[in-house]
Amino acid sequence: MKLTEVTFSDAVPVDGYGPGFFRVAGQVLQGAVIVTASRAAEWQGLTDPAPLLALAGEVDVIFLGMGKEIAHAPKDLRAAVEAANMGLEVMSSPAACRTYNVLVSEGRRVALAALPVEAA
Repeated sequence: MKLTEVTFSDAVPVDGYGPGFFRVAGQVLQGAVIVTASRAAEWQGLTDPAPLLALAGEVDVIFLGMGKEIAHAPKDLRAAVEAANMGLEVMSSPAACRTYNVLVSEGRRVALAALPVEAA
């Protein structure tokens, strides 16, 4: 199998995660995070849709990491994101981080909104 090194040029990658934190472009962020190609910030979680909605026009799809296991997104959150003309793909946080990294390295207009794998 041929392996291809992923390069991020100017994009912000997720370097890793652990109990209650994410490491993004070398910076450790505690708790839930929102990451785009240009920035990363701590996030208040599923009850705080405003930062996600502010991404309208900047991204086409938000990968929503629900923690260690996949779970359904709250219906009102999904409806609000879709009303803002963005897709919402729900998966576990590890899968969301990997998917975000691959697509952002390709220059895609994506974002990651992820809950930590374990509570902080």
